[in-house]
Amino acid sequence: MHLLAEATMKFTLELYRQLRETKDNIFYSPISIMTALAMLQLGAKGNTRQQIEKEFLDDIREFYQANVESLDFVHAAGESEKKINSWVESQTNGKIKDLFPNGSLSSSTVLVLVNAVYFKGQWDHKFDEKHTIEGKFWLNENTSKSVQMMKQKNEFNFNRLEDVQAKIVEIPYKGKELSMFILLPNEINGLKKLEDNLTTDKLIEWTSPQNMNMIEMYLSLPRFKVEEKYDLPAPLEHMGMVDAFISQKADFSGISGNQDLVVSKVLHKSFVEVNEEGTEAAAATGVEVSLTSTLVTEDFSCDHPFLFFIKQHKTNSILFFGRMSSP
Repeated sequence: MHLLAEATMKFTLELYRQLRETKDNIFYSPISIMTALAMLQLGAKGNTRQQIEKEFLDDIREFYQANVESLDFVHAAGESEKKINSWVESQTNGKIKDLFPNGSLSSSTVLVLVNAVYFKGQWDHKFDEKHTIEGKFWLNENTSKSVQMMKQKNEFNFNRLEDVQAKIVEIPYKGKELSMFILLPNEINGLKKLEDNLTTDKLIEWTSPQNMNMIEMYLSLPRFKVEEKYDLPAPLEHMGMVDAFISQKADFSGISGNQDLVVSKVLHKSFVEVNEEGTEAAAATGVEVSLTSTLVTEDFSCDHPFLFFIKQHKTNSILFFGRMSSP
């Protein structure tokens, strides 16, 4: 399990380095992408297989429901498109529609890797909607936008990261098997420095239970929703998986028995919604939010760009990773 966690974290950060220049907000599921690659690897041979193997472990297939289906792109590209889109919509509770825009698949399409993720978790301690107020989220030092800022006072696991001028909080989901971690730079424009210093070892160290302390905190977090779509061949090529996309080099003879298969698309679409919803735990009953309370030892206000990720405690693996630059 330790090796799985480390491999997932390494893949997470390597992919993040490829995606960080592309958009303001980022959200993806490394485990889900790795699962899709694990399926692809089953039919890959030779160098193609080795390049994919570098990026993941086989164990992760158990995490996600996945299936392989044969479709007729040559004679029925439009029907295949509809079939894939319909499957994705049903798998994501209707949240991800039209993964493939009309006409994006054609008779030249050979092998498509489709991956869609939907996640909705209930907080262990929900945010009371009565305490949600309009607040400012600073996009940079000079520009802010109005957001719905959720607030609560409670005890959370916390770590101050002096070396990168940031802090981290763990917000558990109901059942405490999963938690969201928020990495918040101290300064409004401190995200780049934090990103530049992110390593697998540091992320493991920062989030390990022995380095986090349970403290009483005044937590402010904007409501946000992120829906992102990534075409992954370019990032994966930069990470070393090259041959799978080149018709003269790709070897998927384990799938078709001959050398005529090449990956034409790797699509990943993701959706996350963060709001007040959750299960009211007994400990949260009757807690008043008060800005002037002398009991609060830490003010954790997510009012400027931050990183967030959702981790499964049992495997210590990152299931989702994102950047919130503009709610």
